[in-house]
Amino acid sequence: MTQEMVDWPFAVRLGSRLAGPGPEVSRSEAEEAVAELRAAAARSTGLVRDYTGLDAPEGTAPVLVVDRPGWVQANADGFRAVLGPLVDKVARAKPPTGLALAVGAKVTGAEVGSLLGFLAGKVLGQFDPFHDPHGRLLLVAPNIVHVEREIGADPHDFRLWVCLHEETHRVQFTAVPWLRDHLFGEIGALADTVDSASLLEDGLQRLPEVLRGARGGSLMDLVGTPEQKEIIERVTAVMSLLEGHADVVMDGVGPGVIPSVDQIRAAFNERRKGIGALDRLLRRLLGLDAKMAQYRDGARFVRTVVDSVGMAGFNAVWERPENLPTPAEIADPAVWVARVG
Repeated sequence: MTQEMVDWPFAVRLGSRLAGPGPEVSRSEAEEAVAELRAAAARSTGLVRDYTGLDAPEGTAPVLVVDRPGWVQANADGFRAVLGPLVDKVARAKPPTGLALAVGAKVTGAEVGSLLGFLAGKVLGQFDPFHDPHGRLLLVAPNIVHVEREIGADPHDFRLWVCLHEETHRVQFTAVPWLRDHLFGEIGALADTVDSASLLEDGLQRLPEVLRGARGGSLMDLVGTPEQKEIIERVTAVMSLLEGHADVVMDGVGPGVIPSVDQIRAAFNERRKGIGALDRLLRRLLGLDAKMAQYRDGARFVRTVVDSVGMAGFNAVWERPENLPTPAEIADPAVWVARVG
């Protein structure tokens, strides 16, 4: 049914074409980069475990080194999984009208494809929690090579640095298996709050305008009741936690294993000021334009809690969903410590 609302094959074809091939590399350079990224990801597993105390079972959530079209395909699959519960809600309550089908199939497909094509040239790595059965880690080799050249980083150091951050996300989801189900549950809860099929259908028709930013560029423009906003805020707090935790791990492990980590961090932070495409997109889609410090706040939350109760005390956050921080606790870590610690 999702295919009737979004022409996913068309979105993938368009996104792959818009993404472009990436930097010029020889065959031997490409093979070396792929092999080194796989090795760096494998090495990062132990480094993340030793620093965090999170033990991810072996053989779950594979690591894939992909090109830009591979990333586009993976994220189209992820979008389809995210939208599935909402579209199913429409299908059960009221079959989409011809207008919704037309918008969803071609116009929305074009918007999604354009969005994915733009991001495919920016993203270095990403954990995809929606891939069955346990998720997968994607490392976008051409983008990593492009950025390391752009900022003049040592390739070996930069590749390990990127893998530390992304592998932390893989460990988060594989060492904490309920986390993936929790996110799926929140998406399902969002679908359950939709009382009117026509309201949701109208929202899906507005999706192209939302993606363009014509209506403020927020998912709140699609689902905006108080209950729905509360769910989005909970998901946002979890995102802040995961991203902040990954940054803390990367900065904590990096100095011991990456000789040029200080130069990489400084150059990357400077570059992020000028680009930040994925971060800006996530903030816009989630209505977070007024919360530009989201990931920084997540890192501050993690560091403050670890300083207060140690890493073992902080790891209580992974014990059960009730221990996840609320949006208010992300802003005031002492409240979380008092409640959970």
